[in-house]
Amino acid sequence: MLKKLYPYRFELFLFSQITILFGSLIFPGDFFETLISPVLFFINLLAGIVLISKKKKLMWFFVVLLIISGIVFSAGLLEDIGNKSLKLLNMGTYFLFYSIVTFEIIKQIWDTQFVNRNVIFGLISGYISLGLISFFICLSIEISHPTSFEGLRATVEQPQLFTERLMYYSYITLMTIGYGEIVPVTSLAQKAAILIGMMGQFYLVILTAIVVGKYINQKDR
Repeated sequence: MLKKLYPYRFELFLFSQITILFGSLIFPGDFFETLISPVLFFINLLAGIVLISKKKKLMWFFVVLLIISGIVFSAGLLEDIGNKSLKLLNMGTYFLFYSIVTFEIIKQIWDTQFVNRNVIFGLISGYISLGLISFFICLSIEISHPTSFEGLRATVEQPQLFTERLMYYSYITLMTIGYGEIVPVTSLAQKAAILIGMMGQFYLVILTAIVVGKYINQKDR
C-alpha cells in the first residue's frame, strides 16, 4: 500500500495541509476546532508516514507520534479540552513531526536530479510545513506565557478564533508581510518572530533558487 502511494507522497501531504489551513471556511468554527481540525492533523501525520516510508526507523517513529496524537485527542474529548499540559504535549508532538518532515522534504528536494511536478508540490508543502512549525512555536509560547502576543486577548474566550488568528500571524510573519494587527510583546515572542521570518526567507532564497537552477540546467540539456 505504501509503495503504491509513495509516488504521490507530496500531493497527499500538500492536500492534507491545505485542508488544515482552509477547512474552517467550510465547517463551523467550534466544530472545526474541536473535532475536524484534530482529525485533519491526524490525516496529515498519516501522509507524513507515506512521505518517509522508505526510511523504516523514521517511519516507525512517526507511527509512535501518530499513536501519541490519537491518545491526546481521545483524552481531550474525555477530559477538559483546555488542559494546559495536554495542549503542550500535543504542540510538542506536532512540532517534532513537522520539524522532521520539513527536514526530510528539503533533503528529498535537495537530492533530486530531475525537477517535475512532484518536486514543485514538495517545495510548496515544505513551505507550508514551515508555517505550521511557526504556528506551533507561537501557540506554545502563548499557552505557556499568556499575553505574549498583543491583539489576541479579545479572542481568548473563543478558541476557534484564537488559533486561527495565531496561525494567520505565523504565516504573515513567515512571508514577512507583517500587517501589525498582532504584535509580539515579550522578548520570547519577539525572538520567535525573528526566527520565523528568517526561516521563510532562507527557504525562499536558498531552496527555491536551487530548484529553479536545476530546472534551468534540465532545460538546457
